[in-house]
Amino acid sequence: LEATAVDAIASLESSQTASVNKISSSIPDLEAKPDLSWAPGTYAVASNPASLDGREAPGPANIAWLASVSVASKVSSLTIFNGPLTDVPHLLSRCTVNDADNTMSFALDFRPRANGAYEMMDADGNYPGPDVLGREAFTYSGNRKEYETKFGTEEVVAFMQSTAASFEGGVVSADYNELEQITKGPLALKITMPLTDGNVAAVIAAREKAADYWLTWALEDTHAHRPGAPINSQYVYDTKYRQNAYSALLPIYTAAFGADGASLAAAESGPLDEGYVGGGS
Repeated sequence: LEATAVDAIASLESSQTASVNKISSSIPDLEAKPDLSWAPGTYAVASNPASLDGREAPGPANIAWLASVSVASKVSSLTIFNGPLTDVPHLLSRCTVNDADNTMSFALDFRPRANGAYEMMDADGNYPGPDVLGREAFTYSGNRKEYETKFGTEEVVAFMQSTAASFEGGVVSADYNELEQITKGPLALKITMPLTDGNVAAVIAAREKAADYWLTWALEDTHAHRPGAPINSQYVYDTKYRQNAYSALLPIYTAAFGADGASLAAAESGPLDEGYVGGGS
């Protein structure tokens, strides 16, 4: 059955809110940021009612920014950026509705915290070696290996593959803008599908499972960096990464919402704040 855009986003928002509440109940130091949030009924994006629930945890959980975004009949998006005390992947989980052709697009990614030169992968899945990149090739390879071992496991790969196969009429896209190419991880999924009740339910199931994976990793104590240089270098990397992630999101929202897309992209991307470095000390 075909779904309406209004009902689809409402269902996605309800599920997303439940996921955020689950995260919040599991991470007590996750604090609401009213000054950086958009209360329901107070903002609109291209004349569509919009809300943004912004939170952060500058303490032990070290979540630099969580943004739960909803634009009525248009977008449901959950973005989580982790702080530099851990190497837990950032989460991207966004669904957009296109009224013109009655479709919706779903983007899901567990975004790596170290440079694996993923954008250099060729059609056969191979990466340039030291003959091309010099010693940096070993650094990139080590970063990819660590990600695969800790997060991009066979179970998670299977989840992403089954998710892609779960949508009726789904068409996987390889159309990423330049900054998306730089910021996306090896498991990134972008797929367009007809706007149906079944596909909305399948997207909800995938998003809830992805949030559960992220929460499991966030609660494990095996992903913390040791004190000192790794935290500082992680912070430097994260700062540039978040700037690039904003630049990747900007043209997507601008294409969808015109001038209002810029303010939405900035609000969803959150502040670049040093407060979470060193556990808020």
